[in-house]
Amino acid sequence: MKAIVLGCAGQQLTPAERSLFRDADPWGFILFKRNIGTPDDVRRLTGALREAVGRDAPILIDQEGGRVQRMGPPHWRSYPAGAIYGGLAPHDPLLRRALAWLGARLIAHDLRDVGIDVNCAPVLDVPVPGANDVIGNRAYHADPALVAVLGRAVAEGYIAGGVLPVIKHIPGHGRANADSHLALPVVDVPLAELAGHDFVPFRALADMPAAMSAHVVFTALDPARPATVSPTVIADTIRDDIGFDGLLFSDDLSMQALAGSIPERGVAALSAGCDIALHCNGDFAEMAALSDAVGDLTQDAARRSRAALARIRHTPEPFDPVEAWARLETALANPDSVPNSWI
Repeated sequence: MKAIVLGCAGQQLTPAERSLFRDADPWGFILFKRNIGTPDDVRRLTGALREAVGRDAPILIDQEGGRVQRMGPPHWRSYPAGAIYGGLAPHDPLLRRALAWLGARLIAHDLRDVGIDVNCAPVLDVPVPGANDVIGNRAYHADPALVAVLGRAVAEGYIAGGVLPVIKHIPGHGRANADSHLALPVVDVPLAELAGHDFVPFRALADMPAAMSAHVVFTALDPARPATVSPTVIADTIRDDIGFDGLLFSDDLSMQALAGSIPERGVAALSAGCDIALHCNGDFAEMAALSDAVGDLTQDAARRSRAALARIRHTPEPFDPVEAWARLETALANPDSVPNSWI
């Protein structure tokens, strides 16, 4: 199978998309708001995507909560942004961690119910004053240690619900001076500062099964290339220094931080050491060109893929989403009212 994840244009597959996906055989697919209708619509779409490739292909989404939530009202509830959890119960860290896990477990239930089994979250980026707001309140906190604690709680909540977490944006997007959807951020601080701050949550969660790269130039690591397409950053920082040996996705190839054509970007990301390249906008011509340009998963990428998916190929334990949501709402409204038995 090709080392790519592709999107689609709408809520139903076109005949041309079916044919492309059958021939390209991408590792998986990703959904955005343009693909989301009713729960039944989403179930039909996830089923059609898997039918197109003839296997149980992983299907991704960005369902962080807050302003990054592809599935929302009226069919799904709105979930808190990451910073909400970071601000809860400052004198009760166990409660704060338990609530972050509970929110993630509820999201996992929503996703599995409609056939989605990979969530591009949690965000482990650590914001700094003066940085671009593209991360902002998506981050759990400005304290790297607390980001690590809450990020692990969220990742474990997804896994408990049978959904693969993808930690992002490794090695860190929190101090970026631009929105990488629109321009290339450049971070010009010493390596010691990055290692003691930005890398901390990623190092703490290096055992996680999957991660997404940052389209950010770190001048202390590779002044010429953003992390996604830098063999130096991926080998020396992500794999060696941080110690992450899980499945590494690129961030979206169609973001303006990257240079070159879409096929050139995909080849560059995979050549640099990403295991799988993401193409998210659903543009048919771009997807066709990308699938012609890139190859299949490498042996290492296939090994990492098997290990990652093994973490979620299970039946989630019994879970009552109605009762769980009531608990979360109560706790968000008044953390002091939460009994110790909930922790």
